[in-house]
Amino acid sequence: MPTQVRIFTMPRSLGETLASPKPAESPTAPRSIPEYPEIPRPTTSPGLKARQYSMSAFDDKNNGGVTFAQQEKLPKLPIPNLEKTCERYLAALKPLQSNREHSDTRHAVYEFLKGEGPELNEKLKKYAEGRTSYIEQFWYDSYLNFDNPVVLNLNPFFLLEDDPTPARNNQVTRAASLVVSALEFVRAVRKEELPPDTVKGVPLDMYQYSRLFGTARVPTDAGCQIEQDPDSKHIIVMCHGQFYWFDVLDDNSDLIMTEKDIAINLQTVVDDATQTPIQEAAKGALGVLSTENRKVWSGLRDVLTREQGSNNADCLSIVDTALFVVCLDYTEPATAPALCQNMLCGSSEIEKGVQIGTCTNRWYDKLQIIVCKNGSAGINFEHTGVDGHTVLRFASDIYTDTILRFARTINGGAPTLWASTSPDPSKRDPESFGDVNTTPYKLEWDMIPELSIAVRFAETRLADLIEQNEFHCLDFSPYGKNFITSMGFSPDAFVQMAFQAAYYGLYGRVECTYEPAMTKMYLHGRTEAIRTVSDESVNFVQTFWADNPAEQKVEALRKACQRHSTTTRDCAKAQGCDRHLYALFCLWQRMVDEDNSSLNGGMSSNGYSSPVDGLSDQGSPVGSPGKDSPLTVVVDEDSQHVSRERGDSTTSRGSRDGNGSGNGNGNGNGNGHHLPLIFADSGWDKLNTTILSTSNCGNPSLRQFGFGPVSGDGFGIGYIIKDDGISICVSSRHRQTKRFVDTLESYLLEIRRILRITGRTNVSSKQTRAREIDSSRPKAVNRLKLRGRLITGNEVIKAQKSLNGSVSPTEESLTMSEDDELGGYGFFDAGMLLQALKARGESLDNGETKPSERAAVQARRRDVGKKLRLIDY
Repeated sequence: MPTQVRIFTMPRSLGETLASPKPAESPTAPRSIPEYPEIPRPTTSPGLKARQYSMSAFDDKNNGGVTFAQQEKLPKLPIPNLEKTCERYLAALKPLQSNREHSDTRHAVYEFLKGEGPELNEKLKKYAEGRTSYIEQFWYDSYLNFDNPVVLNLNPFFLLEDDPTPARNNQVTRAASLVVSALEFVRAVRKEELPPDTVKGVPLDMYQYSRLFGTARVPTDAGCQIEQDPDSKHIIVMCHGQFYWFDVLDDNSDLIMTEKDIAINLQTVVDDATQTPIQEAAKGALGVLSTENRKVWSGLRDVLTREQGSNNADCLSIVDTALFVVCLDYTEPATAPALCQNMLCGSSEIEKGVQIGTCTNRWYDKLQIIVCKNGSAGINFEHTGVDGHTVLRFASDIYTDTILRFARTINGGAPTLWASTSPDPSKRDPESFGDVNTTPYKLEWDMIPELSIAVRFAETRLADLIEQNEFHCLDFSPYGKNFITSMGFSPDAFVQMAFQAAYYGLYGRVECTYEPAMTKMYLHGRTEAIRTVSDESVNFVQTFWADNPAEQKVEALRKACQRHSTTTRDCAKAQGCDRHLYALFCLWQRMVDEDNSSLNGGMSSNGYSSPVDGLSDQGSPVGSPGKDSPLTVVVDEDSQHVSRERGDSTTSRGSRDGNGSGNGNGNGNGNGHHLPLIFADSGWDKLNTTILSTSNCGNPSLRQFGFGPVSGDGFGIGYIIKDDGISICVSSRHRQTKRFVDTLESYLLEIRRILRITGRTNVSSKQTRAREIDSSRPKAVNRLKLRGRLITGNEVIKAQKSLNGSVSPTEESLTMSEDDELGGYGFFDAGMLLQALKARGESLDNGETKPSERAAVQARRRDVGKKLRLIDY
């Protein structure tokens, strides 16, 4: 009996959806995933002793637990007012366009509002009736129809802090500890004991947690699909590119192995994997196939599964249905950039013509826990069904649990994160575990010639992709959230303006910038796009880099940050412009596809999309030259966790024939549909071509977080704002990444100096509120408390200067020249250059230069410069 797999697929056609009446039995939106068709999966061979998996969609209804208790009460994602959306769209584009370009865009928006816009919006409202979210299916399509490799394009990473107990920072111990904590998290989700997320007391959607484990992104010839085994009980361990598996849970989702048992299994795996020379193992490292173009990978999966019940089909089924993958690397990256690269895409190292880097030790279609030889650990995750905020909760909880579990070995009364825990496996009757395999099994693939060739060329293409990208980190320690808030700024807005200022300082212009805002306060909410560039931000960077008084710079920064915070609040309430317009575009595209399909006798495209900017390995899963970055955000007013999400758009299923047109020019098709002018206008492409793709996601459990650039000439910027520091990871396709990071650091130091000059507050970032008492309390009456001399620090500074001529860092910051921390070039006024160029353009005459004028110019040129004396040769 073949295993049945539940898949998440395309809904009914738009015409059928709009024509069908609302469900009579319930006027409200469904709170669970609808039923989807089942497809056969290969049967696991007896030789591998694997089980049959009954796959079904995970329901997020509340079954008496706390995890999904608030789902029924969450409001649906609102569809914004169309006029307001268009206003926000124009406001986002204005600082990025010339006057002529913006005039054209305003005309396109006006035509849209008086033409097809209102009709499309009404169809969107009707489409959303009876659905959990008006954007959800379009969102999945944007990811699942993306045919470029997911590595460096979609999958983000988290780099965990080291275990605070040094003795536990070795590979096997750290990996076993993280696996046990991850399994306790799985158990809490399945038993609905995981406390729901909240922001300022407001409950958030928890649906994504049901999609985190036992899922795989599976390519087919009609687009990718998400497959899930909600009853999965085993994990995959990868070492030197080889695959191993063993069971870790029973049928009740309780752990069947202790941390020591798992450590023994992992050490057994390492010992076995090292018996195969790494050069030989690399030739059969099938994990690199998951980095292939999705259409190519789909064909290769067909090769693996073409014989139902074959060894390769069974091995692939075991990988797909695992809870998650544990990657044990043999390397010890020595620097932060190398660690970040290892967690994002692995390393590329060629020895005797063979790839021996860690890039072959990955499976990018699933959640991965990566542990280096020295115990450094991270997480790489498939991004379609989950956002960064969800995986951040997972990473934070398992990191915390590893510490608390170790603490309980010292003090049995130490707290725990979990409402209940698994019974001690060492005290259970082995018969109670059920049909499980606790001993590791190695998956031995049949490396037929087609697979050997596929692995070879997938690896060389992957190595190319890795070499095309670079990563640099900034662990900024002079100050963080505490200092920023003491100065009266929102930490996230403050750091966003730092990115704007650094880029402007390098290039003298602003570019399209993206930051995701979490919308999980709504049912099945994902993200909305925060457009950082505004009139206020442009004014700030121009004011900062010109020779203006410090007070003027601070005031410009304050206005820019206030504008950013306002935009963030609007987006968190789903009142942005990007998702609404993208849904309207997808709705129009579907209408075109259905009409074309009916004209072509039901034939349609294969479901994949490709970027249109010529980048073979880059592009947004959602669109046009439009790009965003992977991960999702949570934004609240202070330091917020933001994770990063891709999602700005211009394509959906089957939309790559000329922006959805049949005639290839993007303006229409053979059935008379014309692309709405708002989507054909250059402003749509500009807003969807992200140069600075940013995301704020993290807390003290993470050392770094990041993702690849989402356009060929862009930067991918992941950052974590901590109490006394800022961690930033920047990636690009070799676009002076280190220089950008250095400029960013210089700006952060300079803006601190300026803020101190303006004297907004005397409270140090290191002080607690208790120190404020000294300045506000009346003089003490107690005679003893009047004794002694108050030490302010100024005397110490003076004494140091008189002794050795040196100054403290604080005073040095206050007294240094304005150019000392700005990378050498100092301040400038880009407006002067623009005005000069503009004036020159206006004064130029299109006619021929008169001979007399040319002669005068030649005469003047003869005397320009220093005339050199010729040497004897």
